[in-house]
Amino acid sequence: MNGQEDERVRLDKWLWAARFFKTRALAAEAVQGGKVQLNGDRPKRARPLQVGDEIRVRLGPYEHTLTVRALSGRRGPAAEAAGLYEETPASRTAREALAVQLKSLHAVFGPDRGRPTKKDRREIERLKGRR
Repeated sequence: MNGQEDERVRLDKWLWAARFFKTRALAAEAVQGGKVQLNGDRPKRARPLQVGDEIRVRLGPYEHTLTVRALSGRRGPAAEAAGLYEETPASRTAREALAVQLKSLHAVFGPDRGRPTKKDRREIERLKGRR
């Protein structure tokens, strides 16, 4: 892209190019649904971005606080997309802490073993005093 096109990039297009959403439609839906904030405000999806803008993106239970480092309307490789933004250290630590918390919560409430085996049923019958 030439410099003229890079100067003005829509918010939904940038979120798609930075690989936060798989399609532009999903990015536009997230912006419209209030899951994206731009400099503390609730923007419209066509709002042009500038380098240095602060974006908050909520994806599931996680919240990313980003600073725009570069503008691109083209979706490239993940390594190139990671260069478009910089996540704040506070956001990264909060997100990692939440990931650990959710992982430990999942371990506690893991799936059951399923139906009792024949050996388990015999043990249950023995404990109930029927045998």
